[in-house]
Amino acid sequence: MNILITAGGTSEAIDQVRAITNHATGALGLALIEQFQQSAVTIDYVTTATALKPKKQENLNIHLVSDTQSVEQCLQKLLTTKKYTAVIHTMAISDFAFQAALPIEALLSKLNLRLATNQQNFSMEELLELLADEQVDANKKIASNTEQLILTLNKTPKIIQKIKDWQPTTCLFGFKLLANVSKEELLSVAKESLKKNRADYVIANDLANINGQKHLAYLLNHKGEILQQADSKAKIAEMIYHQWQKEVAKHE
Repeated sequence: MNILITAGGTSEAIDQVRAITNHATGALGLALIEQFQQSAVTIDYVTTATALKPKKQENLNIHLVSDTQSVEQCLQKLLTTKKYTAVIHTMAISDFAFQAALPIEALLSKLNLRLATNQQNFSMEELLELLADEQVDANKKIASNTEQLILTLNKTPKIIQKIKDWQPTTCLFGFKLLANVSKEELLSVAKESLKKNRADYVIANDLANINGQKHLAYLLNHKGEILQQADSKAKIAEMIYHQWQKEVAKHE
């Protein structure tokens, strides 16, 4: 049997030395590997260069990715060429990717020129075109003597929503992370993510309840019912592993 686990956080380049990233470490991914190696499974582990890495082991294949695009390419290739009993998608993928950067002085100059010659409002397309005309070269290092810099970002595709397209029969464990919300709101948003992502299970957690060894999380099934909760990464991994075992038993 094959298991696919994603872990760590993506990084979206701004220029040759700067990037937009997040605080994901891949620690939960390591805990999951430890749990699943109790069974005779082959694990494909998709992670980033900056995340924590497992030791080289038999039946463990590590695939390194960097940004959202590389994650999409990697998962599509794996899910369309190999059958997985489960996909556990813990990776924190950026919601936005870099589009353009420009000094605020350049934007102000363009706006003033436009207003002096044409009183019509900017359309969204015209504003984006203006930004593109004045943007700095992201293939080089943005000059550090720029006093104020404007960044524009594009929304990235939701990779998790494509997983069931690539492999409809896999058991998908998704994750929903919010910050400083009530339990009711967390569970409500998690239930919505189940539908949007066509996930079989979702693990709901709040950043306010993640600190050191502490990591409170709830496991919800496809109906949005809370099956279990755990209070550490090791216990979350154990919770997911046991639920996967139940899924496997259903199909034996």
